[in-house]
Amino acid sequence: MGPSGSGKTTLLNVLAGQLMASPRLHLSGLLEVNGRPSSNRAYKFAYVRQEDLFFSQLTVRETLSLAAELQLPEIASVEERDEYVNNLLFKLGLASCADTNVGDAKVRGISGGEKKRLSLACELIASPSVIFSDEPTTGLDAFQAEKVMETLRQLAQDGHTVICSIHQPRGSVYSKFDDIVLLAAGALVYAGSARDVPLTYFSKFGYRCPDHVNPAEFLADLISIDYSSAESVYSSRKRIDGLVESFSQQSSTILYATPLTRKEDSKKLSRKTSVKGKGKGSWWREFWLLLRRAWMQASRDGPTNKVRATMSIASAIIFGSVFWRMGKSQTSIQDRMGLLQVAAINTAMAALTKTVGVFPKERAIVDRERAKGSYALGPYLLSKLIAEIPVGAAFPLMFGAVLYPMSRLHPTFSRFGKFCGIVTAESFAASAMGLTVGAMVPTTEAAMAVGPSLMTVFIVFGGYYVNADNTPIIFRWIPNVSLIRWAFQGLCINEFRGLQFDHQSSIDVETGEQALERLSFGGRHIKDTVVAQSRILLFLYCTTYLLLEKNKPSYQRLEPPCREQIQSQVELEPLDPDEVKQLQQLDPPPPEKDESNQQLESPPVEIRPFILEGL
Repeated sequence: MGPSGSGKTTLLNVLAGQLMASPRLHLSGLLEVNGRPSSNRAYKFAYVRQEDLFFSQLTVRETLSLAAELQLPEIASVEERDEYVNNLLFKLGLASCADTNVGDAKVRGISGGEKKRLSLACELIASPSVIFSDEPTTGLDAFQAEKVMETLRQLAQDGHTVICSIHQPRGSVYSKFDDIVLLAAGALVYAGSARDVPLTYFSKFGYRCPDHVNPAEFLADLISIDYSSAESVYSSRKRIDGLVESFSQQSSTILYATPLTRKEDSKKLSRKTSVKGKGKGSWWREFWLLLRRAWMQASRDGPTNKVRATMSIASAIIFGSVFWRMGKSQTSIQDRMGLLQVAAINTAMAALTKTVGVFPKERAIVDRERAKGSYALGPYLLSKLIAEIPVGAAFPLMFGAVLYPMSRLHPTFSRFGKFCGIVTAESFAASAMGLTVGAMVPTTEAAMAVGPSLMTVFIVFGGYYVNADNTPIIFRWIPNVSLIRWAFQGLCINEFRGLQFDHQSSIDVETGEQALERLSFGGRHIKDTVVAQSRILLFLYCTTYLLLEKNKPSYQRLEPPCREQIQSQVELEPLDPDEVKQLQQLDPPPPEKDESNQQLESPPVEIRPFILEGL
């Protein structure tokens, strides 16, 4: 516990091994679990972050069931898995909302407290020994915060070790804590038992908690800096420095060591949860599970699909009204070119903006799940692409079905089919471009800025505004990678080839082939467009895969402490005989060492749990 900026989340990230890597950061220290280095990963850790990220169109039950299938493939029976999920739902108080969609900002779903408990449930699937939770009460009202903390308390009583950071809890929440660490500006103010023990400790220095005052509020005020005036800043900093110095100079400082136990409800549950998550399932099994999830997310997103369908039909009606029933006059040549260019731009921009607005948020969920080892990147990306084909193809087909007859383009069914096929392929290419942009930049806002800017460059070199033969040499490569250009070329070839125009003089354009020559599309074929769009599609998908693989979260490595950094040592509190016996059963000592010596000897640990230095 501590004020904002005291280092709570940083310490929690270090202990959980979740501190983001940075070349400017050096992290050193000693981190042990039950007297052994934590790097051996003999115990499973779970980390519940402040942000609760889920697929919004899935229900609570479906979210947990899919997580269980991905993390526990050894549970082959559907009945066993459903029983396991139901137990989690009742354990965390989610049974009443089990069949409710999780929801998001667009669609109403479960409450904030229920989302926090769902985050806990997803982490409990692998039955972790330690649960880290970063400010689990943030953004919740008093009642929901109480329910979440009661759930954490129950998990601790069930045998899990729960470590959470918290800002300023209410009195009933503070009374649930067993131990507490107080931080102020990255320094340790107090570490030990909770409840009344800290109040007794600080009363020795003249800081007494008034009656009928929340102890958490008293402690928060005691270790916070008052910035109301220069005098208050000086006095509060002096007070905090004195408390930090007093705690660090204690001769009999004790760091409490709680043994981690593997407490399971039954041998059957232990057998189910004993397999590690990484690399557990086969590639195809992960693919089918992720395909099912991606299809549910894409097909159930009613508000987004309704808006996209409405915009596709509305834009087709507007363009069809502007270019209503074009004839065969000389002026209709320019009209046809303009309509085809507008159709290519509209299709590409609609697919691009939808993807760049959604994928960065989904990427955050995928990064978390991949960090836990739930699945590989290949099955996820392939399942997403396949699941979105039916939904993504529907909107260009709606657009073409309305626009084509209204504008009276080349009136044959085969030409209409080719028109719809070209705009659909362009839509997929634009979506792939959105995936690439989303994998390249960190936030949705950045993706919304980069994506349309790149598309504007492709529009300029799309074949209508600048002729390919007149393009400067240094920009000659841009039309070759412009999906707008290839779509416009295919639409023009499909429309103008074999078309005859009215003419009065020899300088007029008589055939569609002559119009294609003016655009430098003469001698080209529709199959050239198909091949080019396929190459662009494949290149963008491969680039997305490489970017996601390269930009996956990396965490700072904990270096061994240097001798110069070791300032003092403290002793571990001797464990009770029952705890020692329990530890020996879980991790028996080597045969050459006497069991009694194991109880008496306590390895020293450093008083500074980590040293964080930044340039």
